[in-house]
Amino acid sequence: HPRHPPPAEPRDPFLAGNGPPGRWANWPHRRFCIGETGFGTGLNFLLTWQAWRAATGSRPDLHYLSVEKYPLSEADLARAAANWPELEPLARALLQRYPGLIPGQHRLLLDGGRVTLDLWWEDVGDAMSDLAGRGEGLVDAWYLDGFAPARNEAMWQPQVLEAVAALSRPGATFSTFTAAGRVRRQLAGAGFEVNKVAGHGCKRECLRGTLQRPAATTSPSGDMSWDLSHCSPAPPGQAIVLGAGLAGCAAAWSLARRGVAVTLLEQGKLAAAGSGNDQGILYTRLSRRHSPLADFALQSYRFSTTLYRELFASGALTEGIDGALCGSFHQSAHVSEMASLAPLLATVPELATVLTRDQASAQIGIEQPAAGYWYPASGWLRPASVCRALVDHPRIELLEDCGPVALTRQGSAWQVDLRCGRSHGASCVIIATGTASVRMSHLEWLPIQAIRGQTTHLPAGPEFSQLRAALCHEGYVAPARGGEHCIGATFNLDDDEPALRREDHRDNLARLARAVPAWRDTLAKLDPASLGGRVGFRCASPDYLPLVGPVPDRPAFLRDFAALRKNARHPLPLRGEYLPGLYLSTAHGSRGLTATPLAGELLASLICGEPPPLKRELCRALAPARFIFRDLRRNRI
Repeated sequence: HPRHPPPAEPRDPFLAGNGPPGRWANWPHRRFCIGETGFGTGLNFLLTWQAWRAATGSRPDLHYLSVEKYPLSEADLARAAANWPELEPLARALLQRYPGLIPGQHRLLLDGGRVTLDLWWEDVGDAMSDLAGRGEGLVDAWYLDGFAPARNEAMWQPQVLEAVAALSRPGATFSTFTAAGRVRRQLAGAGFEVNKVAGHGCKRECLRGTLQRPAATTSPSGDMSWDLSHCSPAPPGQAIVLGAGLAGCAAAWSLARRGVAVTLLEQGKLAAAGSGNDQGILYTRLSRRHSPLADFALQSYRFSTTLYRELFASGALTEGIDGALCGSFHQSAHVSEMASLAPLLATVPELATVLTRDQASAQIGIEQPAAGYWYPASGWLRPASVCRALVDHPRIELLEDCGPVALTRQGSAWQVDLRCGRSHGASCVIIATGTASVRMSHLEWLPIQAIRGQTTHLPAGPEFSQLRAALCHEGYVAPARGGEHCIGATFNLDDDEPALRREDHRDNLARLARAVPAWRDTLAKLDPASLGGRVGFRCASPDYLPLVGPVPDRPAFLRDFAALRKNARHPLPLRGEYLPGLYLSTAHGSRGLTATPLAGELLASLICGEPPPLKRELCRALAPARFIFRDLRRNRI
């Protein structure tokens, strides 16, 4: 990379080549999406963001999607950004949210959420195939910013450029430094009108063009398309969200940021059910192997920790009262797994590091009996405070004490009838009612279960005050809030007892005593009968992944995919039938603080026709329809 690259160089081929500033003035859509192959130092993004900020008059929100196989470390990105002092404020904001070398897909929200930066750290062929396989035109302008074909063959493969066309909306443009004949012919073959124009600097010529003939959208050979809907409705102007816990509030917040007016209906009080504990820990899952469970846990953790950090910085959350991102230490007995993960984590210390028990003791301020993982960006939060901060938005109307509701389809819209006799209607409804979701019409088949959990309120004391960070063991404990520590929680299957039980308090105290032997005597002196606490019911799925996505039309699924009962591998490249405008976010288990913000972003992206924040494999792994599809293949239904 040039030591002092003049900003005019990338500005000319990409901004001038696609003309976003001129197009923004009369843009008919709420968002303008730019796709980029090769994020590199981020200079193209920073210049585009700068131009977006400088645009006068009305302008659409900016969505910037960039794919990069070899991302820079945060330190190297900072070194590159230091060459462009005029971009320093924007570069600093990017660096504060930069995901570093953590693999996967990363969504960054900038400028109050009006600028979305999606970074896909993976091979461009895989990423483009994944995105194009959804069969939607999403991108309005392309920055094809790879090295010349002779240096970077993979970036210019025919399937990549075909995917570029498939992902383009009508009238989409592209620009690129290269003027290679092969690239010109492939882009023309994909449906673009291609023009050769004068280059800039050492580039004699470059290419620009406009999509003239939209590419045919097909799924990969033999691909099951049950997760894709037949119809793509227009983004709604208003929506209803049922349930004002973490899942519902996060979904409402994501929609409201996109200009959707949201009516948030809660049977009782805000965050009074599954999101009602006084303290919760930001938790993720580390694994040596990729899996949907591990990958979603990691990517949702990165998104949520960034969001909460910004809520604290803005004053929406108050440290010590609403939570604290003081880090968390997770004890682990898996010595071999820690040994194999330690060198990998060394490349991403901002995510986690392996600590010996002595290092852990020094880090959190109390003696530890075991080694484990230190998560510097983690901490504890009061879920109700998070919910209150998310719904504090001019486009969200919160209605509490609604009682049980009835959901019915009325023509082209959904109607929600309240106990008091009032009704609310909208073309889009999100159900986020936890274990009560199965009581909704069309959702009786959901394979979710309620898992009882009891927390114990431990009075703060001199010994406990030495704890400087959150601690996860068989349970959890965090620094005190309001003179108490909320510890727990029990995990009771097939147990619907709503009252506090002394034996569960004893269980919570015993687990904490094993995790912190120095507290054993103090904890043993406490009378469980005198302790407060809370009983809540987690909502969990059989595979421990949440259910996030459109609600399938179950009878239609059973009809269209019936052949799978006899042959699970039967090729059925059919799209699924889904109930128009009905979506679900539930079964977040004990990880609601971590999972629900990204789940809300996924739903809002699906509803508003935007690039998704996750690859298709993960979207499928979260889709509620997955259980119907699996049971058909196993001949269970």
